[in-house]
Amino acid sequence: MIYVAFIICFLYGILILYFSKGIDRLKEIVSDQNQSVTSFSILVPFRNEASSLPGLLESIAALDYPRSQFELIMINDVSSDSSESIVDSYREKHPTLHLSMINNKKQSCSPKKDAIQEGISRASYDWIITTDADCVVPKTWLSAFNTIITEQAPKMIAAPVSYLPKNGFLHKFQLLDFLSLQGITMGSFGMKDKKFAHPFLCNGANLCYAKGSFKEVNGFSGNHHIPSGDDVFLLEKMLHKFPNEIQFIKSKDAIVFTSSKDSFRDLIQQRVRWAAKTTAYKSFFTKSVGVLVFMTSLCMVSTFILASLGQLPWLHVGFLFALKFNIDFILLYKTSQFFEQQEVMKSYFMSSLLHPFYTILVAILSLKKSYTWKDRTY
Repeated sequence: MIYVAFIICFLYGILILYFSKGIDRLKEIVSDQNQSVTSFSILVPFRNEASSLPGLLESIAALDYPRSQFELIMINDVSSDSSESIVDSYREKHPTLHLSMINNKKQSCSPKKDAIQEGISRASYDWIITTDADCVVPKTWLSAFNTIITEQAPKMIAAPVSYLPKNGFLHKFQLLDFLSLQGITMGSFGMKDKKFAHPFLCNGANLCYAKGSFKEVNGFSGNHHIPSGDDVFLLEKMLHKFPNEIQFIKSKDAIVFTSSKDSFRDLIQQRVRWAAKTTAYKSFFTKSVGVLVFMTSLCMVSTFILASLGQLPWLHVGFLFALKFNIDFILLYKTSQFFEQQEVMKSYFMSSLLHPFYTILVAILSLKKSYTWKDRTY
């Protein structure tokens, strides 16, 4: 048992170091705020987001990009709160902001994908950007995308997302967990010219792609039966069609911030939703990474239980923990540096003790339990 655990953790360590190197290989983009060539259609699906919408709308109204070169399309997914009136009030408050609100047309069991497709069908411009209603965007957001589009001519751009800082261990735990996903995302893009790996994660809260490219890969066709995944499944299709034209924008000017969950229950619901789609991934590499991460957590928990029962020396458990702790620290610290959130590393030790148990819980629930998303059960 212990030898198997050592082998699994060793392979995991190599993988994480590989991604860590990828972060360093990504060139940081400095946006040119004096040039505005590209026009954008920003799509925001929303459902009962009255508490979040003011923050998003204010941040979009504050963009330093010419208002004649972007539009904001809000797609209402049967909201029953005051979300609609909030959007209407901002349209009146900012008459020069090209803001429109349309209603979602349900065509599948994935309302968010339906909303994005409806938004794209109404979009005036060639470049689509999606974000979420509970996000806040930086004023340099569109300038950063414009820079990478004019310099590298990609078909799709994945972009950084992080959590707004909040007090409390639960929020710091979530931020560390999220930073690990962002680190792996950046690392995989940084190593995409190698044969061993390819990009396999992105986040729909900050995603940009050419409308023509979306149509060339038939949009979300083939994935409508999965409620979420408007980001990673589209990434898979784009990579298959345009393997050398998918980029990650490593730029502080492009970071979108969202909010972590206020309760453990809501956190689990969110992560179960994220994990539930992994079985539908087509990429062998993507599935292999998921299995290796799960197996590493399982080794950590299993050896801990065996040591507690006196079946295994604690020295072995300590060695495995130290190996994973230090390897993960490298990835997390590099990522936190980019996001300028190094302060959260103070919670890393306690979070690293709990994270394997949390990973196994989410994995098990994603296979056996339904989840709730936007007041709907799937």
